[in-house]
Amino acid sequence: MSLSVLSHITIICHDLDKTSKFLCIIFGAVECYATQEKIYSLAREKFFKIGDLWLVTMEGKETTKTYNHIAFQVPREQLPILRNKLIDLNLEILPGRNRSPAEGESIYFYDYDNHLFELHSGNLDQRLKYYQHGDDPK
Repeated sequence: MSLSVLSHITIICHDLDKTSKFLCIIFGAVECYATQEKIYSLAREKFFKIGDLWLVTMEGKETTKTYNHIAFQVPREQLPILRNKLIDLNLEILPGRNRSPAEGESIYFYDYDNHLFELHSGNLDQRLKYYQHGDDPK
């Protein structure tokens, strides 16, 4: 059995409803479960589908800011639109790092609970090609 298939990602959130709104607006997440009366896990939770990804939000205390992050690939032309949505949601957008356009562009931002996300227009093949050949990918 290969361990290369991701099952799900769980993030701890102070306000499940506020995080739900953010996930739906930025990632087009679809909520498919929310704890009602009975708690099956450690705390109240919500399940979302983002594409083929299963993302879980679980109620708890906010986390400390780190560079650990979750990156989503998005079309380059969507980055300005998504940046405006992040601004409208009053999320903290970080200054971008210096990078070659051959690697793709990114927007890094913290959600309401200090989780770092990245919206990235590149992919693994582009990154490896750039790292192997620099600015002249022949």
